[in-house]
Amino acid sequence: MGVDVKDLPPAYQAQALRKWAEQERRKKRQSLPCPAGDGPGKPAKYHNKPTERVTASGAVLRFDSQKEARRYDELAALERAGEIRELRMQVDFTLQEAYTDGEGQRVRAIRYRADFTYEKARDDTWAKYNGSFWVLVVEDVKSRATRTKEYIMKRKLMKERFNIDIQEV
Repeated sequence: MGVDVKDLPPAYQAQALRKWAEQERRKKRQSLPCPAGDGPGKPAKYHNKPTERVTASGAVLRFDSQKEARRYDELAALERAGEIRELRMQVDFTLQEAYTDGEGQRVRAIRYRADFTYEKARDDTWAKYNGSFWVLVVEDVKSRATRTKEYIMKRKLMKERFNIDIQEV
């Protein structure tokens, strides 16, 4: 059931026509191609260049930086060679659960997202005594600029909560 603009009072007709004209202007602005390709845009915060890789199955993997994509290439080769297994990307770890404080305010959970996790074969002498041949490795691709105070705090919480040392590459 639609309402015809002609059925509205004159003041409402003018308002509806102004809204319609504004929507049309927005559509035209969004559909115009930028002559410079991707456009001037805001540069990345850490001057990284997002990169994509296409897997053998045709899936497109997106990486935040070229350095992260190169590390994925290395790890994928190690997995094919059988030196590592269970390679996963962008794995979340909950460092502190969400809760409600005494005043009824909801406090969000603290989470850490690792760039890569995988299992690496351990030395046989270590495994002989502990019964485990594979150990979990958590990796994060870092530069001096991305080693922020927030990251360092989360790295410490990972060690305390899960006894996992994050390997920085």
